[in-house]
Amino acid sequence: MNMTDGGTDGNTAPAGNTRDESRHRDRADFWFDPLCPWAWLTSRWILNVEQVRPVDVHFRVFSLAILNEDNDDIDDDYRSRIERGWGPVRVCMAAESTYGTGVLRQLYTALGTKRHHQGREFGPELYAEALAEAGLPTDLADAANTDQYDEQIRKSHTEGIEQVGQDVGTPLISVNGAAFFGPVLSPAPKGEEAGRIWDGAVALAGYDGFFELKRSRTREPIFD
Repeated sequence: MNMTDGGTDGNTAPAGNTRDESRHRDRADFWFDPLCPWAWLTSRWILNVEQVRPVDVHFRVFSLAILNEDNDDIDDDYRSRIERGWGPVRVCMAAESTYGTGVLRQLYTALGTKRHHQGREFGPELYAEALAEAGLPTDLADAANTDQYDEQIRKSHTEGIEQVGQDVGTPLISVNGAAFFGPVLSPAPKGEEAGRIWDGAVALAGYDGFFELKRSRTREPIFD
């Protein structure tokens, strides 16, 4: 969804990968807004990648509301939707600030499953359930209605967007320090197919002159 919509938490990849894990592990920083269905699908892809490639994924907070706060070209309905996205972003940052970046993986998974697969709206009950599933105190849900963590949200958002520019959104990935918008995928690839797509992303990210690869979307998000 783009309008132009601590801690290492990677898994050990199984034997038989195309890369020599003893010599090299890739790093992926993934910026997400829990509101965005496309970021959700890309995040499920990259978690599948961890199962078949030596890569450590670090989840980072992004905000569509911040991205579009000075954008006069979006309609009132979209602006209203992304403004409601402050709640889950604030809960994520409250959790990260208190317990470290590593907790974002499970919290985002819990939030996204309830929102994108179950079709529920973000709100206090959903936040509390997701926090409990992630093994976190449910009172962190109170952060959704305060600006206590907004400065930290802006810092995390800026760290991502400064690497790619203002004319993109989320999903946003940095691969070994080279960042780009995407890939936008539907449905999320699994298994070795996920790995092959990752290999292509790493190859593109490794070329200093790579800037853009895009085509129009012809399907809606597929959550399977």
